[in-house]
Amino acid sequence: MLRIGVDIGGTFTDVCCAIESEAGRRVRWTKVPSTPRSPIQAVALGAAKILDLVGAPASAVVAFMHATTVATNAVLEQKGARVGVLMTDGFEDSLEIGRQLRTQMYRLDLEPETPGFLAPGRRRRGIRERISATGDVLIPLDEEDVLAATRELVDAEHVDALAICYLFSFVNPTHERRTRELVRSLYPRLPLSLSHEVDPVFREYERLVLTAFDAYLRPVLGDYLGALVEALRQVGVRCEVLTMQSRGGLSSTTMAGERPVTTLLSGPAAGVIGAKYVAALAGYTDCITLDMGGTSADIALVTAGKALTTTEGRIYRYPLRTPMVDVNTIGAGGGSIAWLDAAGGLRVGPQSAGADPGPACYRKGGSDATVTDASVVLGYIDPTQFAEGEVALDVDAAWRAVERIGARLGLSTPEAAHGIHRIVNAKMADEIRLVSVKRGYDPRRFNLVLFGGGGPVNGGALGIEMGIRRLMVPFAPGVLSAFGLLVSNVEYDHAVTFRAPAAQVEAAALERSFRELERMGVERMAKDGVPLDQVLCLHSADMRYVGQSYELEVPLEAGYDRAGVAAAVQLFHDTHERHYGHGNRQAAVEFVNLRTVHVYRLPAVRPDAARSDGAVAQLGSRPCYFPELGGFVDTPTYWRAALPRGAEITGPAVVHQTDTTTVVYPGYRCRVDDHGNLILAWE
Repeated sequence: MLRIGVDIGGTFTDVCCAIESEAGRRVRWTKVPSTPRSPIQAVALGAAKILDLVGAPASAVVAFMHATTVATNAVLEQKGARVGVLMTDGFEDSLEIGRQLRTQMYRLDLEPETPGFLAPGRRRRGIRERISATGDVLIPLDEEDVLAATRELVDAEHVDALAICYLFSFVNPTHERRTRELVRSLYPRLPLSLSHEVDPVFREYERLVLTAFDAYLRPVLGDYLGALVEALRQVGVRCEVLTMQSRGGLSSTTMAGERPVTTLLSGPAAGVIGAKYVAALAGYTDCITLDMGGTSADIALVTAGKALTTTEGRIYRYPLRTPMVDVNTIGAGGGSIAWLDAAGGLRVGPQSAGADPGPACYRKGGSDATVTDASVVLGYIDPTQFAEGEVALDVDAAWRAVERIGARLGLSTPEAAHGIHRIVNAKMADEIRLVSVKRGYDPRRFNLVLFGGGGPVNGGALGIEMGIRRLMVPFAPGVLSAFGLLVSNVEYDHAVTFRAPAAQVEAAALERSFRELERMGVERMAKDGVPLDQVLCLHSADMRYVGQSYELEVPLEAGYDRAGVAAAVQLFHDTHERHYGHGNRQAAVEFVNLRTVHVYRLPAVRPDAARSDGAVAQLGSRPCYFPELGGFVDTPTYWRAALPRGAEITGPAVVHQTDTTTVVYPGYRCRVDDHGNLILAWE
């Protein structure tokens, strides 16, 4: 039996396969170039390639996991559906007004910080209806209003999808449900997103934004998933396709199509889950993960074996109130372009050469110097071993591209290449501080897990800059996001607003709300055919001090009685103090929202252990640039697959493998642990 995970990156599409047989479980992986104009093409090619590598028929695939950037790209490129909005009369412009916040106070040429592009004014309609904050009907739904507005939006504005968001529908969804019935009577196939299903908690602006994003993505993701399933069937893969969600759990194709907004950050989540898994196997439960790919770097924090999550994320400048792994993403990848600003200062990214044309060394017509070109100039990357040897790098083109940057700066080509690395490393160091120091964690207490094609190349320099003494390079860092799909669980989350002071909360009311959330989670699991007796349900609550306008999520594990609530309150105080540096244990605390996550654990996958036989496979040596050693020095190179357990290497050195390169910088010692990971440490 085979399980395949595929992660689409900006430059390469990564494929990882778990093979279960009588001989045990093995993991194989490969890469294929991404096809930006048609991402599904690379997915199908990757599936066919991995099946050929393992020598198995497509019928042996029992599960296919997928992380997609389709939703993210649709938002960033503004290529989603043509959306219409039905909102309570008088509030139809909430999408444009927002919270009246300005994140850049002193910028004169401000850009809109609300996603008005989702539905401009001509595609928004106010509907006469009103429900109170307690769920009472103040103004009955005007059904003729709904029918007339829907006809206008579809016939005159040609909308592809409809977002319905009425005030306080999360308390009483009667009007939204009736609106769905009315719209269906006119246009049975029109995609609809209802706010009480997408985001059933208070704050109408954030709820409207998420509902509009859901409608914006619904036709796009539906078409994509349908085409993906068909493409896989053409290569013989007919099993269920599971899609990674932003929170780090998998969902079926059907469920992903019903809640498309949950896939907006699926790619970065897969990498964090994979890094967390391999770090835990090696005994490291506190780590910072760095996924440096072709176009971006994704950074997250894992503490006590759990990845930090948030419900207050953003995409571009817009609020995205859906549970997600708390990942900071910046334009710092191998394809990030080096350029000079108006003052002549060297900058790197966020512009990227991507997969097409790619860095100058790719021989695809690119001419701009990138981080990958700088790595080639510095000698860190072997041009004959890149991407399993399938991409022959043009060393001369890399030198020419970096040389042009150096000439404008008055630097030699190697100095310019090193400058490119220093700048991109500084950008990543700043993001590491944001996910750690800003959240009350000392990064020096954590291990740094390096993966992606570029993480192991640049990570050693980052460790020294951040004071992080132990770094870990997993067994297959270049495809760890794809591996993360294989070790993820099927998960569904639900939430409901529950406003009550902690001192006055009634256990019966708390239990009733959680039981309703549990019912919804069980229904979703049942639709996927999951054995319900193997489903775990986790409870948590969004809590805050009375009078605050922001919340913190804390687990609610000790029950619903007074003792259980008191334990949750104490945990809230501790969490608040860690996050913000202060707390007030005498202040009143209140519940705001309740949340559940239903989890079905898939069979475990363990990566192959390092080899224990044979000698250290030193390939030879080549000049690599280390300014602390005076420039280019003869540096030993090793082939990772031949390194036995317990092998030690002293920097400077370079370790090659099929999917990436690990640079062991001067001052580091590198050891191969029992799980095949490279553990780098400096004194």
